[in-house]
Amino acid sequence: MKKHFFIWAICLSALIAWSGLAFDQAAKPEVMKTVKLPNGEEVFDIRGEWDTTEEHLGAKSRYGAYPQVWKITQEGNSFSGIRMKDNPPPAHGKAGSKCIQGEVDKNGLKKLEIITGAGHYLPTVSTISEDGNKIKRG
Repeated sequence: MKKHFFIWAICLSALIAWSGLAFDQAAKPEVMKTVKLPNGEEVFDIRGEWDTTEEHLGAKSRYGAYPQVWKITQEGNSFSGIRMKDNPPPAHGKAGSKCIQGEVDKNGLKKLEIITGAGHYLPTVSTISEDGNKIKRG
């Protein structure tokens, strides 16, 4: 009987320790990724695929919002991105068309322009979240 109790106590202790370790790793925020340029300057690394929600504004706001994926490439402190999917009608914008461009510094976004499906460049003020996973407009 004592042997079974001892085995169960060890298993329970291991389970509690494992749960605490898993929670600890999940609770820590990620640190913003940076890349070092040849001149020694360190800038935010924005490369990769970003899930986004495209919103129609102004007179076209009745068309609502839809999900999109941007693939962003970066050269030095400049970046540009393309759409990975066609925008749904009536929106313009085919997969592979340019959708974003700008510049970064060590603190995040320095300059950002959204490029509409019709090819209009819209300067916007945006920031990158503290964990480096979201671009926030405004």
